[in-house]
Parts: sequence; structure tokens; C-alpha cells
Amino acid sequence: MEDKYFLQLKNIKKSFGGVRALKGVNFDIKQGEIHSLVGENGSGKSTMIKIISGFYIADSGKMIINGKEYTKISPHYSTLEGIQVIYQDFSNFPNLNVMENIAIANELANNYKLVNNKRYRKIALEAMQRIDFKVDLTETVGNLSVADRQLVAICRALVKNAKLIVMDEPTSALSKKDVKSLFKVIKELQKQDISVLFVSHKIDEVFEISERVTIIRNGENVITENLSKFDTDKFSYYMTGREFKKQETLSKINNDNGKALEVRDLNLRNGYYDISFDLNRGEILGVTGLLGSGRNILMESIFGYRKPDTGEIYIEGKKVKINSVYDALSLGIGYLADDRLTKSLFHSQSIRINIAVASLDILINFGLLDEAAINKMVNQLVKKFNIVTSDIYNPVETLSGGNQQKVVLSRLLALNLKVLILNGPTIGVDIGAKYDIYQIIRDLAKSGLPIIIISDDIPEIINNTNRILIMREGQIYSEVQTSDISSTKLESLIMD
Repeated sequence: MEDKYFLQLKNIKKSFGGVRALKGVNFDIKQGEIHSLVGENGSGKSTMIKIISGFYIADSGKMIINGKEYTKISPHYSTLEGIQVIYQDFSNFPNLNVMENIAIANELANNYKLVNNKRYRKIALEAMQRIDFKVDLTETVGNLSVADRQLVAICRALVKNAKLIVMDEPTSALSKKDVKSLFKVIKELQKQDISVLFVSHKIDEVFEISERVTIIRNGENVITENLSKFDTDKFSYYMTGREFKKQETLSKINNDNGKALEVRDLNLRNGYYDISFDLNRGEILGVTGLLGSGRNILMESIFGYRKPDTGEIYIEGKKVKINSVYDALSLGIGYLADDRLTKSLFHSQSIRINIAVASLDILINFGLLDEAAINKMVNQLVKKFNIVTSDIYNPVETLSGGNQQKVVLSRLLALNLKVLILNGPTIGVDIGAKYDIYQIIRDLAKSGLPIIIISDDIPEIINNTNRILIMREGQIYSEVQTSDISSTKLESLIMD
């Protein structure tokens, strides 16, 4: 039986000024197919999605949607053809309740003027039943979890008679448990003959959910193929054009190295209980667990964001008091937050300022900032961490996600650190930058710096730590040596 394609792109080109974002891209997705679109940041994925949705008009080329040919299409006609894009922010109305968010598309399409909760409820329930989604219809969407807000967006797409749902980085803010739930929903959509375009740079998830993949790089097709034809090394090469050396498994760190950090009987009401652990010099310690396990709150306490009720912390054998972030920094504790965009970067400021800001007090000469010393330090760090930029005076927001993360790392490492805590060090980072960041972490540990990585990315934890603490309901549930555990077993310990 001949495959029926819902959408085909033929030689699509798009430029912005002198920048060629797409250079003749071809793409197709079959009816009822789960197809991944993959590429590094800046590869052209977002431009391609916006052309499919009608937000951008291609300079040349054509689209064939359900047998109809278009050289250009508006968002209105894209929606009429059954194309729905769910962006990372889900485009919900946080002040409206669940049934209002789901039903709003129907209300606008039919030009209804009056509120009718009975109709809203009927429309919402019908959509929710299609993906077996259960939630209080009257709950304000802004109060829902990220996973439930995403399902609300999927239900709204179903109300609009979606035939192709494009999911843009749908798992970027989800826990492992929520990802599994989302994948069940995607499989259910497929059973209903709805095509799903899964846009991601997470290789393990692409392999798990997709039938075919299209990889683009620098605005051009690299390959479209069944996932069965790939292994991770081949996939990584097509995606980046780089061959990565296999990183060695990290072994147990000898306690003779000396303890850099000791935590004893730390407690915080409604946060965590009876926490005790050590961190050795040169060790990379993983801390994992489901969202709400207490892992983030615990590390925020060590960095001074939250003051524990009871317990003791020792740095290099000396008992310390950490009542503020300033105290933590003064003691040589560095912390990379899980959301660099809202917690770590000064968006409109230069790369130079973003790197130097934590070190300004040591870059003063006769009461004035030593501009030459600042430039020297920043340029050395840009070179050391391979931050890709043409000018350190460019705004940091012009950098890719991976390079922004390197900026935050280099800012911390300009300090005289004794402990480095990394919360989700590669969130929103593509595969090439991930490899670079992992190598930086390993090199720092080899130099003797003790590091804590907080993550629910199982490959990240397994491949880049010596030892793992698994947290559950505010307590350390288990401790394992990385060399003694498989990914499957670790996932079981986290989820069970």
C-alpha cells in the first residue's frame, strides 16, 4: 500500500536580510506518523516550523498539504488544514480555567458572543477523553503543573480538528515520569491517525518515540531515514558534523582525596529531612530524583537561598554558617541555576559583563575598574571554554543556549571555588555543546574541583558522575556507585 503523506515541503528557502536560514529544505510526514525533526540550535528548525504554521512565508519552494499545493499559506489556512503547533510556552491563557482554554478555539471559530459553561464543559470533556486526560475543568490553568498545561494545549489542538500536531521541544521542562506520560499521549494521537512532528535535540527521546527522523544542519537537509538505521554515534555525527570520542566511565573516587564538603543531619520543614552526605575532592556527585523529591531545595540551602532549620555543613573540615548567597560565595561555593534565562543571565548586557560580573571586586585598581584586566580575564575564559562569539561586547542574548551556559560556567570559574553545584547543566543545550560542557566538568574534576550535578537526565547522570544520591520525598533514598548501575536500574530506583 502506497504511503499517504499529509505534508510535503519542496525546496523551501528563507532568508532574513543577508542570512540564509533555509537553503532549499525538503521534508515530508506521513499521515499518522511520528516523525522527529532534529538539529542543533540555529540549524533552521524554528524557521521551518513557522513556515509550516504560516507565521513566515517562504521566499521560494512549495508545500503540499493533504494533496493541496501552496506556495504560501497564512496561519488561518494552516489551521484550517489541520496544522497545530504547540510551542514551548504552550500559548495557554493562564488566567482562564481548563475548559475555557480548551473550548476557546471553538468559540472564536463560531463567533459565539455569550459565555456558555455547559458548552465549554462538553467540548473540553470530549477532547480530554481522546487522550485520557483527567483534571478539574474549573482549575485555573496557571495553577497546573507544566505537564498538565501541555495536555491542555494538546486538547485545544484536538478541538481545532488537528491532523498534524507539531511539538516544539515538548519535554524541555518535563520530568522523566511526565515524559513517559506524554509519549503515551503521542501514541494515542497516532492511533487516531494524527501525525506528530516531534522537534527535539534529545537523542534518547527521539529514538524512543519516533519512526523516522529528519536531520537538518545550517539550513540544509542532512538525512531523512528510519530510526532503525541509526545508532547514537551515527546520529550525533549527522546532527553536528563532529565525531565525539567515547567518554570513559567514571570510577569510584578514593576517600583519601579528602572531603571538600560534609553535610550532617540537615533538615528543613516541608523541604528535606535527615540529610547527610560527603563530597570528596575531585569527585563528581550526581543528585537525582523526581521533581518534588527535595533535591533542588537541598542544594539551594547549601548555596544560601534557603536556610535549613537544623544541621551542620563543613567546608574542607571547617564548620561553616551559610545564611545567604553571599556567605556561600565567600566560602567558595558556586551554583549554576536550572534556568539560566531567568536566574543567571543579564540579557541585554554584553558577554564581557556577564562573565566578569561576579569578579568585579577583585578587578579594581585604585578604586576604579581595571578595564584591561577585565578584558584579559574574559578573553582567556572565552578561549578556554570555546565560547563562540565574534566580539565579547556582543549582548549575551545573541549566543546559542550552549554558549550562554558556558558564559555562566566561566563566570563561576573565575572565582576561587571549593565546591561547584550544577543544576541541570545542559538543559536546553544541543548535543555538540553538551559534549563540550561534559568535558569541561570532567576536566575541572580532574584538577581537583569537587562538583555536584543535579539532574533527572539519566544518561547525563550515569555518564558524568562517580557516585549518585537518589532522593525521594525529601530524603536520600539510595546511594549508588555509577560504575555499578545501569540506566534501567537507575530509572527504576527513581520511578518506583
